[in-house]
Amino acid sequence: EKKREAPAAGSPIQPVIKDVGEIYSRLLDHRPVIQGEIRYFVKEFEEKRGLRELRVLENLKNTVFETNEHVLPKCEQAMRDNLNETFKR
Repeated sequence: EKKREAPAAGSPIQPVIKDVGEIYSRLLDHRPVIQGEIRYFVKEFEEKRGLRELRVLENLKNTVFETNEHVLPKCEQAMRDNLNETFKR
């Protein structure tokens, strides 16, 4: 039974092992790239969604303003006119 021993720190194989590890991480380990892409996607999604929601709120504000300033007074006047006519009958 032979025991495997780790290469000594001064062994000439250490730089090769280090280089193989770096090559592996650059060629086969895509986690850093994928994580960067995920962060970019989330950032873009949140910014575009935020702008879309801002436009929706702006449109809603304009609709409420238009209703308060123009539609509501017309409705109140039509209601008064019709009620007055009804009361006369």
